[in-house]
Amino acid sequence: MRSTGTYATSTTSGESVQAFVPHALPPVRPALAPESFVEANRGAELALARLSGVAGLVPSVDWLLYSAIRKEALLTSQIEGTQATLADLFDEEAGFAVSNTDDVEEVTNYLRAFRLVQSQLRDPAGLPLSVRLLCDAHRLLLDGARGNGKQPGELRRSQNWIGGTRPGNAVFVPPPPERVPALLADLERFIHNTDHGLQPLPPLVKTALVHLQFETIHPFLDGNGRIGRLLIAALLEHWGLLPEPLMYLSGYLKQHQSEYYRRLSNVRTEGDWEGWVAFFLEGVAMAAHDAERNIVAIATLLATDRRSLLAAPKAGPSSYRLFEMLPMMPRFTIDQVRQKLATSFPTATAAVKVLEDLGIVTELTGQKKNRSYSYTAYIALLAE
Repeated sequence: MRSTGTYATSTTSGESVQAFVPHALPPVRPALAPESFVEANRGAELALARLSGVAGLVPSVDWLLYSAIRKEALLTSQIEGTQATLADLFDEEAGFAVSNTDDVEEVTNYLRAFRLVQSQLRDPAGLPLSVRLLCDAHRLLLDGARGNGKQPGELRRSQNWIGGTRPGNAVFVPPPPERVPALLADLERFIHNTDHGLQPLPPLVKTALVHLQFETIHPFLDGNGRIGRLLIAALLEHWGLLPEPLMYLSGYLKQHQSEYYRRLSNVRTEGDWEGWVAFFLEGVAMAAHDAERNIVAIATLLATDRRSLLAAPKAGPSSYRLFEMLPMMPRFTIDQVRQKLATSFPTATAAVKVLEDLGIVTELTGQKKNRSYSYTAYIALLAE
């Protein structure tokens, strides 16, 4: 059996525990067996390539990114137990009242952290993928009521543990805090090192290894799962596997949550890197197929609704312009339409009425004043 780490004695809450310290990547003695991943890696890369291609079906890739990034933010937060829905997120962005504000705040914080990482990676003068960048993302992730006492943006200075009621009966005890900086430095070197012996590992396999290693190090007091999954999206871009973050892998990980945790654990206890990599690659292929299917469904809906709008006698430039905004403004008020179109209240009202009469948008309140509207069919597609 392959050894994937050693144990170090650590003391926390007055208890002495055995904390797991992972070996640096890549796995050795034995190295990863290529026959365990070559076929699955090819399938996953092909699925990502198809996903990139199908994005051209929609007039604006920004429409797709608007929904894909929000789905990832929502699903990665749901793995940690938040109850927010996609409609809650759209309502919050439209300025409508939402009941579970703390949960929605956690999701919007993830969006902010994601945007920060993406903008740094795309800026020639920005930070590279590094511990410092992840700390900056972590600061945004935990910004607000729930995260205040969890050292936002800082590596932990105390021993943490996962599962169980106390360190002594924990399911897993990550490395002692004093070992964390060196372990992360090793991980950073692995990400940027192009020389991995005679048999270079494919980028998707490296992504699988990096995610698990980050989760094993568990460098923060809170938010490790979300930052670890954000790291997956960042690596897909860093290694040119997906030019835009159109895939929401957290959907697959949430659907197979118990297996996800079991696979992570099996690497530490049994050295089963191959099982984890196979699970991860299957997840990438499935998530890419799901995203591709979703894009085709969205493209079909938009094309159908656009045709009915173009054929409507009362439709005019304002209603056309409003329709083009709907994918990135699926919940709205007439006043927001007035501002976006830079037009008068009567013109905005008329534009909304055209779309409402065609059944494209629905009024939500049933009131005569302060009415709000929804592109319901579109939101339903995204929420599938």
